[in-house]
Amino acid sequence: MRNAEQTAEQPATKTLVIGGTGKTGRRVVERLAAQGREVRVGSRKGDRLFVWEDAGSWGAALEGVGSVYVTYFPDLAFPGAAEAVGEFSRFAVERGAGRLVLLSGRGEEGARVSEERMKESGADWTVVRGSWFNQNFSEGFFRDAVRAGELALPTGEAAEAFVDADDIADVVVAALTDARHVGRTYELSGPRLLTFGEVAAELSKAAGRRIDYVPVTLDAYRAALAEHGVPVEFADLFSLITDGRNAHLVNGVEEVLGRAPRDFSAYARDAAAAGAWA
Repeated sequence: MRNAEQTAEQPATKTLVIGGTGKTGRRVVERLAAQGREVRVGSRKGDRLFVWEDAGSWGAALEGVGSVYVTYFPDLAFPGAAEAVGEFSRFAVERGAGRLVLLSGRGEEGARVSEERMKESGADWTVVRGSWFNQNFSEGFFRDAVRAGELALPTGEAAEAFVDADDIADVVVAALTDARHVGRTYELSGPRLLTFGEVAAELSKAAGRRIDYVPVTLDAYRAALAEHGVPVEFADLFSLITDGRNAHLVNGVEEVLGRAPRDFSAYARDAAAAGAWA
């Protein structure tokens, strides 16, 4: 899947990591670099500017690239994501990047459309479907709430099989570097289901202080998002938890890596020791 110029010489071996400063992207960059592989960080603040909304930024980011880790911001479930992923995938293959690994989500119908658009590009593809990340509590979405001591969320008593970003990164690197994963879809989860009340208890134990879980209505949560200038569409993602579609464990981590996934308790302990909620 490479252009004529690249097949006439040496195939491109550099990997573009879209969102290479994010939770999984940063970890993928670190692992590829540790293996001595050439890596390019594509983001608004990376080695090369990459902006999903600006297709004019894609060409320079793909120069000399043979494989791409594709992450979409804010989420594949958002309007316009499938069209952007499909357009980028076709463009990447035309430019010689024939190996694409897409980070998708478990149970997300919108994400499935993006997966199909990538496959239609003719790339050698792998899909990695993740559960909600452990690191959302320490590096992103929920960090401020944890530091404030209260998780107010519209999740009721529903359970989620949280997965660690380090496990995702290990699977992605394997998919990028081993042809045995071409054409495969892997679903990843942690080793157990946790309610948000149980998450709060785990975080309290790790942080050494009380962190409460407070169930709220979806409307109240939407209002809180709007008040803080966050797209209210994020509230819709909680249906992936509350309707129970992902309330079961999957074995993608074991299948790819031959080991068990990291437990939430180990994640929380290490995050606290690193000062995540200090």
